[in-house]
Amino acid sequence: MYLRAFLFAGLVCFICQIILDNTKLTPGHITSGATVVGALLSFLGIYDKIVAWAGAGATALISNFGHMLYSAGMAGYEESGILGLFSNLLCSSGIAIISAVVFSFVFTLIFKARD
Repeated sequence: MYLRAFLFAGLVCFICQIILDNTKLTPGHITSGATVVGALLSFLGIYDKIVAWAGAGATALISNFGHMLYSAGMAGYEESGILGLFSNLLCSSGIAIISAVVFSFVFTLIFKARD
């Protein structure tokens, strides 16, 4: 399982690094694209199979955030309709968003940005 997680996460990072090095896309573009790809793979029913195969190698990547948003939105929609889509989306993704903000703030206090 560890080898599969390492191989999948390494392959995704390798592909993103190749795109970053050979295009004019910024890291923000790559991150947004990976999130959209995760949501698209979740829509197609593929991301759950990837998680079953790669385990933590698939859940630690930014593409999992897209998968999480899609899954939470669809669960809310099935439960409560269009309003459930938005309410469940925010409830399920809130912890990820808050932790990203908090950790970013803490790291800006610890490390100094380079020019």
